[in-house]
Amino acid sequence: MRAVVVALGKIGLPIAAQIAGAGHEVVGCDVDRRVVDAVNAGRAPFPGEAGLDERLAELVPAGRLRATDDTAAAVGDGAELVIAVPPLVVDAAAAPDWRVLDAVVDDIGRGLAAGTTPVVVSIETTLPVGTTRKRIAPALAARSGRALDGDDVSLVFSPERVFSGRVFADLATYPKLVGGLDAASEARGVAAYREFLDAEVRGMGSAEAAELTKLVETTYRDVNIALANEFARHADALGIDIAPVIDAANSQPFSHVHRPGVAVGGHCIPVYPRFYLAGDPGARLPAAARAVNEAMPAYAVDLLGDVAGARVLILGVAYRGGVKETAFSGAFGLRDELARRGATPVATDPLYSGDELAALGFAPWRGEDVDLAVLQADHAEYARLSAGELPGVRVVVDGRDVLDPARFAGVEVRRIGSP
Repeated sequence: MRAVVVALGKIGLPIAAQIAGAGHEVVGCDVDRRVVDAVNAGRAPFPGEAGLDERLAELVPAGRLRATDDTAAAVGDGAELVIAVPPLVVDAAAAPDWRVLDAVVDDIGRGLAAGTTPVVVSIETTLPVGTTRKRIAPALAARSGRALDGDDVSLVFSPERVFSGRVFADLATYPKLVGGLDAASEARGVAAYREFLDAEVRGMGSAEAAELTKLVETTYRDVNIALANEFARHADALGIDIAPVIDAANSQPFSHVHRPGVAVGGHCIPVYPRFYLAGDPGARLPAAARAVNEAMPAYAVDLLGDVAGARVLILGVAYRGGVKETAFSGAFGLRDELARRGATPVATDPLYSGDELAALGFAPWRGEDVDLAVLQADHAEYARLSAGELPGVRVVVDGRDVLDPARFAGVEVRRIGSP
């Protein structure tokens, strides 16, 4: 099988390596020439993905994986499977900006117009329900001039269900879901994925069912975290530690309560419930959960006490530990709320330089005395943090439950949902 993977980011590049590792010829496409050059040199253009460097070092010299910035040419050169994982940019309210996805679909369509090989086109970018059929299919058919009939071109939606940092392990573990425009397209899509995955490949019956499944997964997590945050706030009022309560509740098989925290960030959980609500605006629980989770940075500031006139250190601007990404990070909400209440927020993060922090709109912390601090990102480095490294600090809110209180003698450490 000759495969093309479009957008060599933290999901797309490991997928390309997975396909090549199964013995197929793969061309990866990306508009960023630096990414293309790095892949063609046999190295990952980003850190932190387990096993990726080793696979690239083997597959690229063997000629089974190469990269290009010309998607149309790659697709037109006899591709039998095209997988597109372009980022769907959203605004602060999680409303989609379609320009990148539309450009990718246009490039694929131009490539299909130049080729004659029967091909499966799979969209893996998470989308509002109906996007594959109502937006992508008409654009692809118009640009390519070919029939999306399950015989010539088969269009399917197959949501990515992996976690950056462990993509290969997740690909081997979780069922791969495939939904087509019609039964024939779906059958061809399922067969194509079975060529390089050992995990179950499951047909969903329609593109819409596959699209909805991904939104259900992520919306469930958002609602669950919101419930945990509500429990934690109530536990704070009662003077009860919520952690053993949740552990006890989860000790029987019908309870799966998640953990409370200072924020819900990232490209997925804060965004996809909004996609769901766009299609089901009357749904009450997803909307309430979003409101609860978006209010948690302000609640963390509440736990600091009076912050007016104080210098407050935000520990970690990444949305989660070990990942150099700030998408919907709680650090932004903390910064804005602290400033609104008259504090002077400063920030630090082991993954970001001072210049990078400033470019993100944060005043970099240079080691000067601070009055208060909030741990926002659960970086591994913070598990070893001590009071001596935060000169002048009186109160620390541990928003991720990672600090060792024994290292903070003389400093009050407060947690969400813990007395």
